[in-house]
Amino acid sequence: MPAPFPRSRSAVDAVDSAAHRTGQHTGHIWPVAPVGSCEVVIVNAGSAAVTDQLGPLLRRIRTQSKLTQEQLAELSGVSVRTIRRLETGGATDHRLGTVNLLADALQVGALDRERLAALLGGTGPVPDVPASPDPAPRPVPGPLADCAGELAREVRRRWRREEGQRRVHDPFPLPVRWREAPAELTDHSENIQRVAPGATAHRVDLSGDLSSAAEVYRRIRSGRLVILGRGGSGKSILAIRFVLDVLEEWSVPDPIPVLFSVGSWDPTATALRDWLVERLLRDHPHLARRVPSGTTLAAALVDADLILPVLDGFDEIAEGLRSPALEALNITSWPLVLTSRRGEFAEAVRSAGAPLVWAAGIELTDLTPDDLTAYLPRTARPASRGDREAGTKWERVLQQLDAERTPAHTNLVRALSTPLMVILARTMYSDAPDRDPTELLDGTRFPTEHALEEHLLAGFVPALYRGLPREQSAGGRTGDRRTWDAARAQRWLSYLAHHLALLGQDRQDLAWWHTAASLRRSTRTALIMLASALCVASADCLTDLLLTPLGPGESMVQGLLVGLVAGLAFGSVYGIMVAFGGGVFEPAQVRLKLVGVHPGIGRRPLRTFTTRFAGMLGGFVMGTGCACAVTLERVLYHGGSLADGSVIEATLVNMLAFGTIFGSAAGLVFGLTTLLEAPLDVTCAANPASLLASNRATVTRQMAVVGPMLTLAIAAGGRLFVSLFEGVLGPLNWSLADGLVIGAVGGIGGSFSYMLCFTAWGHWAVLTRVWLPLTGKLPWNTVAFLDDAYRRGVLRQTGAVYQFRHIRLQHHLARAYREQQSRYDPARFAAG
Repeated sequence: MPAPFPRSRSAVDAVDSAAHRTGQHTGHIWPVAPVGSCEVVIVNAGSAAVTDQLGPLLRRIRTQSKLTQEQLAELSGVSVRTIRRLETGGATDHRLGTVNLLADALQVGALDRERLAALLGGTGPVPDVPASPDPAPRPVPGPLADCAGELAREVRRRWRREEGQRRVHDPFPLPVRWREAPAELTDHSENIQRVAPGATAHRVDLSGDLSSAAEVYRRIRSGRLVILGRGGSGKSILAIRFVLDVLEEWSVPDPIPVLFSVGSWDPTATALRDWLVERLLRDHPHLARRVPSGTTLAAALVDADLILPVLDGFDEIAEGLRSPALEALNITSWPLVLTSRRGEFAEAVRSAGAPLVWAAGIELTDLTPDDLTAYLPRTARPASRGDREAGTKWERVLQQLDAERTPAHTNLVRALSTPLMVILARTMYSDAPDRDPTELLDGTRFPTEHALEEHLLAGFVPALYRGLPREQSAGGRTGDRRTWDAARAQRWLSYLAHHLALLGQDRQDLAWWHTAASLRRSTRTALIMLASALCVASADCLTDLLLTPLGPGESMVQGLLVGLVAGLAFGSVYGIMVAFGGGVFEPAQVRLKLVGVHPGIGRRPLRTFTTRFAGMLGGFVMGTGCACAVTLERVLYHGGSLADGSVIEATLVNMLAFGTIFGSAAGLVFGLTTLLEAPLDVTCAANPASLLASNRATVTRQMAVVGPMLTLAIAAGGRLFVSLFEGVLGPLNWSLADGLVIGAVGGIGGSFSYMLCFTAWGHWAVLTRVWLPLTGKLPWNTVAFLDDAYRRGVLRQTGAVYQFRHIRLQHHLARAYREQQSRYDPARFAAG
């Protein structure tokens, strides 16, 4: 009796198996070589027609059989890679033995065998097959397939870099093991395996380790998996490894695994599909390009089932939203992977009344003392250079743990039972020659497991800032060469962690465009008002001195008055935006391309133009304010009374004229800038620093375009207004010189004010780069500091945002910041 086929056997791609040669399998679609023959039969090796037809046919047959590629590989002995190449057209040499094995495993019927034989033998036209109730996946259009490939490469590049930053493979990955999750937290086996009513589902083997995460997932026919575990047990590391393993063998039209931090999802406000699209647009701005149907590439990828959501951190969703989140997931049919702490997920299941439908589940297990013995000694150098027999500092600790079992020893073993705590301990002691881990056995200093964990969390940041020399940043720049002081670095990181927890929103995404939101609304509004007032005042003073006969004193007075009015105008608009929308602006998803004009970001330039034309309201407010400021300056310097009827009449006319001219000019110019917009490059959001740089470049180009255009529009608009309404409003004066002066003030001052007040980069520049460092809450070079914190391992990078390495570290730092505040008063609860 021949041996059973191995799971992955390269020989089957070259020569038929012994079982097939001896006739133990029947129904070959083509004769095979006799026993002892070394001939390899290859049919139509270079035929594009065979390649184009064989792949869809095999995929349809496999889909009808309700088998995954991995299950077909187990049944046939053909490798998954070969099956994928055959189905996607990647194989040009069609070996008969390989196709025979697949046909036998699929139990191909007579009609399909006839079609395969005709196709491979080239004996004539391929017979038609009746339409299948379970058709093959829809073909992916070429542009969308190209976009999917680009996204897959970008996701793989990012998470490989992230895995390296976390030192997962140094010296080797910590073991991540699991067992099957409790039955009450998973669906029925028949639902998981998607069997027909009345059929019995075979048991799925979910055993495995970190290196086999993708393989285990492929055994689940529903494509839904829940990964449970306690805090720090390695759920995120497992999710990253799963993404990378799937991408190693990815090809169109397989879905792309994309890791999403699901903690920021509010299922009561945003549907899952829309939230996924928003996250894709944030982390990959080039997906804002539109397809012929009018939707963005991000939406098209989601709607075409080309995205496999890997939802990390279900337990980090707000407590009251977990049950609605689970209910929202249950009404979808997408394959997905979900990670969560067991307790929070179990509570959501009880509240919702059902687990995640079609989902299998695994639960991560703790590290064992043997794992610590194998890992920790290899992370530290020997105790002395000439005495390797003494072993490392960790070996002495582990020997004491083996020798006796005191409560302190038990607490340490329990504390080091998760990868998170082992990494913290390694950072504090293995990487520091002057630290001795035997202090962790001090039962008086650390009486409980929690005390040990808090000690490791508290010492993590100072241990990382022991003077590590700076390297080149992710954006390609070296940055600030100085070493950050550990105490100040911890204070700044604590402030950022506290900022994420403000207003009861336990957020994880540390986005550079959100850091200004840590300030009070009144502070933000006052600073925006001051910035816009300085911009307009400076523009007015310089323009008057250079282009008018006004003296320095009068120019300064007029500039201050105009600036004050402009500040009030811009501040009022911003205050309204803060009150109703939070006043936080998202980064631009476009760039201005001065050469090679594009018709907007997609196929809807008219709609975008109409939206931008709403800027006329801000221009009207600015114009009316400037008219009042000019009147006040004239009264102060040239005499007169504000109560004079002629002065009031002239002021009202000026308010109408300036408001109309400024408003129409602003709406027209900002609308026309859409003609210069093009989607961001794929590399623009490779990391937060590059997204910030691309937004700075976009704003700079906007200034270069909007300033001159606004100046000319105001000058020409004023001339047109005078021509149309001079007979109605009385004598009006708008000479060419006056138009250029007023246009220059409006163009320069208005464009600068817009840049600082109503763009994400402007907020960053005014509030994060200036005000927060002035108050000591952040460093002056915040970009370099965040990039350095990422390189050291305090932060992790998820697309265009940073996150703290672990939610427990974030909570610890936030609590430490609050405890240092003079007005901090911890909560007190009555006994019982």
